[in-house]
Amino acid sequence: MRLGIVAGPATTGKTSVIRHILARLARAGHKAAFLKIDVQYAEEDEQLAAEFGIPTRKIYSGELCPDHCNVMVLGDALAWAGKAGADLLLVETAGLCLRCSPYVDGGLGVVVLEATSGMNLPLKVGPMLSLADVAVVTKIDRVSQAEREVFRARIQDAAPNVAVREVNALHGIGIDPLVRRLLAWPEVSDKMLLRGNPPVGTCTICVGKKEIGWQAHFGVVRSLENQTFYRGE
Repeated sequence: MRLGIVAGPATTGKTSVIRHILARLARAGHKAAFLKIDVQYAEEDEQLAAEFGIPTRKIYSGELCPDHCNVMVLGDALAWAGKAGADLLLVETAGLCLRCSPYVDGGLGVVVLEATSGMNLPLKVGPMLSLADVAVVTKIDRVSQAEREVFRARIQDAAPNVAVREVNALHGIGIDPLVRRLLAWPEVSDKMLLRGNPPVGTCTICVGKKEIGWQAHFGVVRSLENQTFYRGE
């Protein structure tokens, strides 16, 4: 089985990109499965199941961030997809905290960014971009050629080794190279690891302390003067 993990901020067109990927996979004779990870509401699994007749699942991350939830459930998801007869699993996850990355060694990591989100967005999304294999840029028809070039340059500033694919996610233009790369990707192994080193993620606020001010907390604390950032690798 092959694995593709598609991440990105809300409204960038992740599901539209996946929809065109699924259509091409079906025409090529592949059977895909789809997992949607979101915080509290999603219906993409139902839409894609009705449109393509494929096995789909969704899970709400709840008290976890979606990227953490992905790590927790990915083993079960691969086993479920295998039992369903799929030869490829596509995971769509919402990246929210911008400190973490959902990608694993052994799967293709795809981040979807929209060109209309501002020229500096690639500098703001951290390891969700810097640890990806492919950056898919959508809504390219809504910006000028100069803005497209600046956006691409910003991506390459933040992640020099990431392949950039500009697509029209509404009509599926530019999707074929992405599908070819996904099908050429190695199959998953029995043991996979989270890509990169995650930041320290447990703090006293995470476990329920509500007091305001760093002096009331311990462990990982941050004062206003502390400007240390985690930028991925």
